[in-house]
Amino acid sequence: MTKRLFILIGFFSVFFSSAQTTIKGSVNDAVTYEPIPNVSITIEETFLYTKSDVYGKFIFTGDLPLGEHVLNLTKAGYETARYPIIVNHGATVDISDMILKIDVSDAANFALITLSDDELNNDSYGADNISGLLQASKDVFLRTAAFEFSPSFFKVRGLDSEHGKVLINGIEMNKMFNGRPQWSNWGGLNDVMRNQVFTNGILPSAYNYGGILGTTNISTRASLYRKGGRVTYSSANRSYTNRAMASFSSGLISGGWAYSISIGRRWGNEGYQEATFYDANSFFGAVEKRINDKHSLNFTGIFSPNRRGKSSPNTQEVYDLKDIKYNEYWGHQENVKRNSRVKRSIEPILMLNHNWAIDTKTTLNTNIAYQFGVLGNSRLDYSGGANPSPAYYQLLPSYFLADDNPDYASAYIAEQNFINDGQINWNSIYDANLTNTIVGLPGAYALYEDRSDDKQFSVNSIINREIHEHLTINGSVNYSNLKSENFAEITDLLGGSGYLNVDPFDQYQYDLKHPGRIVGEGGKFKYHYVLTSKTFGAQVQAQFKYYKIDFYFATNYRNTEYQRDGIFQHEAYVTQDDQGNITDDNSFGKGRKLKFNGYGIKTGAVYKLTGRHVFSFNLTYNTRAPWLRNTYSNSRENNSVVGDFSGIDITEEKIMASDVSYFFRSPIVQARVTGYYTAIRDANEISFYFADGVGGDSQAFVQEILQGINKKHFGIELGIEAKITPTIKLKAAASYGQFTYDNNPLLVLTSEDFEDEYKNLGKANLKNYKLAVGPQKAYSIGFEYRDPDYWWVGITGNFFNEAYLDISPLTRTENFYLDDDGLPFNDYDPEIANELLKQEKFENYMVVNAIGGKSWKIGDYFVGVFASINNILDKKYKTGGFEQGRNANYRELRDDNANPKRVFGPKYWFGRGTNYFLNVSFRF
Repeated sequence: MTKRLFILIGFFSVFFSSAQTTIKGSVNDAVTYEPIPNVSITIEETFLYTKSDVYGKFIFTGDLPLGEHVLNLTKAGYETARYPIIVNHGATVDISDMILKIDVSDAANFALITLSDDELNNDSYGADNISGLLQASKDVFLRTAAFEFSPSFFKVRGLDSEHGKVLINGIEMNKMFNGRPQWSNWGGLNDVMRNQVFTNGILPSAYNYGGILGTTNISTRASLYRKGGRVTYSSANRSYTNRAMASFSSGLISGGWAYSISIGRRWGNEGYQEATFYDANSFFGAVEKRINDKHSLNFTGIFSPNRRGKSSPNTQEVYDLKDIKYNEYWGHQENVKRNSRVKRSIEPILMLNHNWAIDTKTTLNTNIAYQFGVLGNSRLDYSGGANPSPAYYQLLPSYFLADDNPDYASAYIAEQNFINDGQINWNSIYDANLTNTIVGLPGAYALYEDRSDDKQFSVNSIINREIHEHLTINGSVNYSNLKSENFAEITDLLGGSGYLNVDPFDQYQYDLKHPGRIVGEGGKFKYHYVLTSKTFGAQVQAQFKYYKIDFYFATNYRNTEYQRDGIFQHEAYVTQDDQGNITDDNSFGKGRKLKFNGYGIKTGAVYKLTGRHVFSFNLTYNTRAPWLRNTYSNSRENNSVVGDFSGIDITEEKIMASDVSYFFRSPIVQARVTGYYTAIRDANEISFYFADGVGGDSQAFVQEILQGINKKHFGIELGIEAKITPTIKLKAAASYGQFTYDNNPLLVLTSEDFEDEYKNLGKANLKNYKLAVGPQKAYSIGFEYRDPDYWWVGITGNFFNEAYLDISPLTRTENFYLDDDGLPFNDYDPEIANELLKQEKFENYMVVNAIGGKSWKIGDYFVGVFASINNILDKKYKTGGFEQGRNANYRELRDDNANPKRVFGPKYWFGRGTNYFLNVSFRF
């Protein structure tokens, strides 16, 4: 494939090459006069486009239009500038030291992005967010998706953030566990993370092969930061309530040195949801040494430890009794709200980068990174006590109304207890443990943390070579090695003397090598294993640029190797003979090595009909290894792999994507319309839950393996903005998509409670069900007013529809209608069944947002105030949710739906009501 690519490169470079007139120049900051990299420079009314380099310089050569023209300069965070030029045949136009002014009305300049990293990281709201990938773009649709659609957990093209790549200095930061970037690793460092280059969708990136959602590369080269400093304070009622940041960059100083530092803190006792405290600190340092004109070394250190309280999804019954701020995870302890579910992240990043300008047309960047630390999520365990959740189904009114003879008195008591309290009773937990201690028993309750302690080493080398004015070649090689130690650790015995490391439901030893162990605080229990992942990859890319057409070819290869090493020996997965000798062990020790080979190829072209009318298309086909999360069926307890029980080997995931776009560009109107299609094949998903009615009437805690999933995404994107007057701009955006399952994948349940460990339930009938990826259709319209006196205001109305509940695949299998004798239930009614399995569609809704601000220049200093108010009308709306798998068969689900209030109804996440963000900054 690579050989053929180079043959094509040679053919096109010979066929098209030519050279003539030259336009060159440079772009600097209007205040500091520092060079600005990655400025987009366009010759208006033509097809010609380039970007400034790290020194702010750019050049056009070749068959250039003659006469009077205008250079258009744009970059996110700066005001657009236009410079007139006159081009004569055979001459060189040198327009150096052009300036760009900071765009004081750009929200990105003051907040960069007002979503906090917990929202981007997804586990509180059930749907991860891609806004961080998009906020560096000037495209009106993508910026609308980032700043207007994102609070509704809208996903561009219905895709998760695993399909977009986030790099820091060329090193990929997407996690090997689930493919998603961990935004909290650099949260609170907005000022020093704003040097970004974003490549949209399939388009080629100079840094790596990229994903189908695009690539964002964040540069932390100390010499590229604007000289000076910034102090910022923010107030909000979203995740944190306070934020303070300070940063300073030296610029290039004597001896070829440059440095940049930043510190930040975000905190709050409670965000929008109850007891969602926030406690995060951030530290950043970068030092660069320019050895000479060709070589420089840059060291970066990032440390952003953070802790935050999580919030719960709830049933409609719970929301009706409380409200959308209700959170079941907390309770009062000594008059303080204590949250049992806390997410903790401490994962520092160390990075060394060597930048080598081999010659004027060739650069080679070599990057080494090491990341290590802790990711923890706490929760209560109750091996010797009742479920401590205040929203446990047996404590809610619906439980007492579910019988043929409803107990109205008990239902009323439960209702009043929940309304008046409805929180964790920490005192009763301590009392139970102290009682057990007195009689010599282990604790009934304990607070523990699910831990992932990762150590990852990454290295890559990226070369960029301009062969001639029409052809640029990029290539890279990369290697990464991850060791992830996973375990549960007791963090608080809650007044107990110790905690028994035994499964309380079936009395299996969690670790047969240490039976009956009593665990203290800081001790490991439940599970303990290590996952290793090694990847090696390479990519090559060629980009051709001509007067009427640009096109590119790219290909990549990636080898991935996984292995699990069990530290605990779970008794349920060990076979012993009559003498107690182990004859088979699928839990302790190293499992088999899994190897995957992924490759990709992509191509695309831009055709410039006129300077105002441009067309493009992109096409790609990729295969990739499944993420670690979707490779092992139950990695906490055994070495089994997806496919072990279905008879079909696990394989690489296949992705095909394409899009076609039309662009209209004029000094007044900028517009883009894109049609896209994406097909995903052979994906896997693993879920864990407690199910009633598995194989008739049995109950079990199960691992659900959905293997060979196909998905289909297609739709249209539209973005348009019009500068009606010098001060008024209208803007609109729309996304019209359809995202569905495209086949009936295999479903296998595994459980230590099953006699044969697994149940192969065959096909899950999912085809044409909608994917739960947020609103599938979204529209926005708004305006901005920018006053010459440096204040501005903007209002947008955003409309959302066709968001769907995440369905339970188990109820779409034969288990739904078969009794334990293998025959259909004798009372099965297909019409009732179809109604029960109808996917819930959320109500349509509208959200109105407003932003505004003002800036002042006082001598050489700038003061800025920025404010946003989201959901002004205080609209209540569902952002996501899921069917509980508890009612696994027809009878269970039918009877539950017949109740006045469902006992095991779906759980939902709601968006925030009216909320605000206020930012004040001082720049010097």
